[in-house]
Amino acid sequence: MKKNIFLLGFFLLFSILAKAQIYNPIKWKTSVEKISDTEYELQAKAIIESGWHLYSQEVSDGGPIPTRFNFTKTPDFQLIGEVKEEKGKTINDPIFKMQIKFFEKETTFRQRIKILSSKPFKINADVEFMVCNDENCLPPSSDELEFTVSPSAKAKTLIEAALKTETKIEVTEPAAVEVKEKTEKLIAATIVKTPQKEIKKNEPKTVSRSLWTIFLLSFFSGFAALLTPCVFPMIPMTVSFFTKQSKTRSQGIRKAVFYGIAIITIYIFLGAVVTWAFGADSLNALSTNVWFNLIFFVLLMIFAFSFLGAFEIMLPNAWANKVDSKADKGGLIGIFFMALALAIVSFSCTGPIVGTLLVEAASKGGIAPIIGMLGFSMAIALPFSLFAAFPGWLHALPKSGGWLNTVKVVLGFLELALAFKFLSNADLVLQLHWLEREVFLVIWIAVFGVLALYLFGKITLPHDSPLQHISVGRLAFGLLVLSFTIYLIPGLFGAPLKLISGFPPPMQYSESPNGFGNSNNASVSKVLLPEGAEFGPQNLISFHDYDKGMEFAKKTGKPVLLDFTGHACVNCRKMEELVWSSSKVLEVLKNDIVLISLYVDDKKELPEKEQYISETTGKKIKTVGNKWSDLQIKTYKANAQPFYVIVDHKSANLTEPSAYNPDIENYYNWLKNGISNFK
Repeated sequence: MKKNIFLLGFFLLFSILAKAQIYNPIKWKTSVEKISDTEYELQAKAIIESGWHLYSQEVSDGGPIPTRFNFTKTPDFQLIGEVKEEKGKTINDPIFKMQIKFFEKETTFRQRIKILSSKPFKINADVEFMVCNDENCLPPSSDELEFTVSPSAKAKTLIEAALKTETKIEVTEPAAVEVKEKTEKLIAATIVKTPQKEIKKNEPKTVSRSLWTIFLLSFFSGFAALLTPCVFPMIPMTVSFFTKQSKTRSQGIRKAVFYGIAIITIYIFLGAVVTWAFGADSLNALSTNVWFNLIFFVLLMIFAFSFLGAFEIMLPNAWANKVDSKADKGGLIGIFFMALALAIVSFSCTGPIVGTLLVEAASKGGIAPIIGMLGFSMAIALPFSLFAAFPGWLHALPKSGGWLNTVKVVLGFLELALAFKFLSNADLVLQLHWLEREVFLVIWIAVFGVLALYLFGKITLPHDSPLQHISVGRLAFGLLVLSFTIYLIPGLFGAPLKLISGFPPPMQYSESPNGFGNSNNASVSKVLLPEGAEFGPQNLISFHDYDKGMEFAKKTGKPVLLDFTGHACVNCRKMEELVWSSSKVLEVLKNDIVLISLYVDDKKELPEKEQYISETTGKKIKTVGNKWSDLQIKTYKANAQPFYVIVDHKSANLTEPSAYNPDIENYYNWLKNGISNFK
């Protein structure tokens, strides 16, 4: 309706010019550039008079008429993709009262084609456009464009050789499409005979990287646990015990080393129990299971309030007393029970950290809980062995005091922030939109803002010692937390916040996907969306249905990127926000490939007639997510996300599948390799 009103206004305003020569501030020039022997680029250059604007191909409803190209179809060529345009400028247009992209002075539109004729031919096109200056607009107008394509000698040879092998077909209007399809097949058959480069393999590195990440995270968490009131004071006490009870220094060191090994064994056993209880293959499902995420949220909230001083989590005293009695026996068995006593007595401090690590490691699947406990226990055990070997170092340790409680409180705030990640997972899987990106960021800003106030001494909590002054270390850490809090604020206005990518909900899961006050920014008309598609990460056109995506890929002549992902998949979001956002990767995903994102945690129920029993797991496939997960397991023998596969129109792999790979250059080369093999 708004567009009609604008058009009526334009014609009334400029009716006085009807008898005069029509003024057109745009001049078009055409050219053709060779890309390869069978591919060319049609270039339409618009020369724009000073002060006038030519509008983009992508304009929201209610705005000016967008620029559109209509190519006359013939059997001589095939379009590849859509018309590409340059970056241009985006401003708040004073006439249309909205953000609009436009071009000034000059700009070039580019359309790739595949030639299907061995002789020179012409391509005709109509371009519809509208121009405005800072005061008014001209009525929509159109120009006719003509491109002359002259195939190279090699292209002539290839195409003529292919055509000689086929019976001559009379080209009539109804048969044009059929002729084009047959010619394409003949060209492909001829080109296939030429040597091709060996397919490069990009081996997935996700498993080793993921386990290393878990190990390092757990190792540093173990050091954090050392600085709590339950563990730190026991270091000098335990080491002194070993050195005094041993006849020689070497004997004391041996006992302390075994004590450390016993600590590691106990925690690794705990990780093994978690892996055994849930099964290595099923642990990955925890990250997308609604109930587990809700349970983890409640569990971490309890841990957080315990660290903040609301209460203490204690194991029964009888357990500690019984273990202490066993430790008195001496020998290696006694040392082992001393290590077990340490684990039990320090549980009120280490329990929340261990629980959080096991939750996070379990969501990674496989042996991650065992690797996590190995890293954590090594950090706990290392000081006991080192100080036993060098007892003089004990004098350099800081004295116990109120700073230990500060460490607990800081850990409590971190647990509180992490808890909302699991609540967000549940919300994402159910698609309730209760905890969207803005709400999540506001909560984190509040949590870390209060932590900064605490570190600056503006807030005190139970068990805090009187604070006479702020130490340099505490001040430095407070400034770091405050800086992080300020860093989060632009996220409310559309900033990607790559530092914490994967933790907040994705950009598209938001009240305002482009940030508060920018609802029109980078908007794309939904009329441009193919049937069955929607806008996904980085505003990419994405299909969530395998068949519809494949159908579109065949129409456009592009390969397919199968993206096995999940709403609650942290590494999936990291890939989308850190790797896909790279300009060269994004260019490939937008123009050279069809994206099919299959969410394995989609809880939408399949129609009764589409439900079936899986051949691989024997379970009934009831939901859309079950269907895509079963497809991944059955076809690619993998069940972790993200998982990427580049396939042709017959679902054949064009290169080795790839998993989580934050190396932008490596991922870009993997994409280009798959696309090259398709061509």
